[in-house]
Amino acid sequence: METVTLRTDRLVLRPPAADDVDAIFEACQDPEIPRWTTVPSPYTREHAEGFVDLVARWWADGSQTIWGIFHGDVLVGAVGLHHITPHDTGGSAELGYWATAESRGRGFMVEASRAVIDWGFAELGLARIVWRAVAGNIPSARTARALGFQYEGLMRQALTSPRGRDDGWAAGILASDDRVPVAWPVALG
Repeated sequence: METVTLRTDRLVLRPPAADDVDAIFEACQDPEIPRWTTVPSPYTREHAEGFVDLVARWWADGSQTIWGIFHGDVLVGAVGLHHITPHDTGGSAELGYWATAESRGRGFMVEASRAVIDWGFAELGLARIVWRAVAGNIPSARTARALGFQYEGLMRQALTSPRGRDDGWAAGILASDDRVPVAWPVALG
């Protein structure tokens, strides 16, 4: 698959490149990122280099589409569609993201994720996008709810990471959904 750049009012989303390795490395020093994601900890510069290489391979084989999120020239996060299944079977994917400490609370992740969701439904022909997060990851859940994801349940010990197994929250959004945020049965503060 050819790489794609997406633009919103404030952001540019593009696949991360070699020039972004230092910014990715710095961002992933924030302990909140490995706490809630599968990002390794401690996170090394070699991890960032490997991530950039992996993203290029995933785009090439069409299995995952990952973007760095840039406000001006500053990396503010990453967002992607993971585990993409072919559209001829009513395709699906999983939305994943992380934000830099300095960018949180500015609405960047909702803005970027909305662009990715729109692209996934329109260009990949996805029927469904899922979101999963470690139970207790309130900021990620708030983002997913704001995007119109509907809570689908607690998955006991279903998420794996270098920490081991965690309970996870799951939510989904369909191409046909109106994306109006709805109440979730978990406390999101």
